[in-house]
Amino acid sequence: MSGKVTFDSDRCKGCELCTTVCPKHIVLIDKSRINRKGYHPAAVQDMDQCIACASCARICPDSVITVEKF
Repeated sequence: MSGKVTFDSDRCKGCELCTTVCPKHIVLIDKSRINRKGYHPAAVQDMDQCIACASCARICPDSVITVEKF
């Protein structure tokens, strides 16, 4: 099973919780971007490695992560 992860980047506060629970270690904080709130948002570095476990989405306190399975 593979997946697609999307972030509502402008609502992400860069808390890094999602980066700690990803079993594939592909979620990271994008230091090259700053969102409207002034934070570095989370992003996925290699979407092909995503297994659609949705651990990142479940732990996100602001519900900014969507995981689609296919």
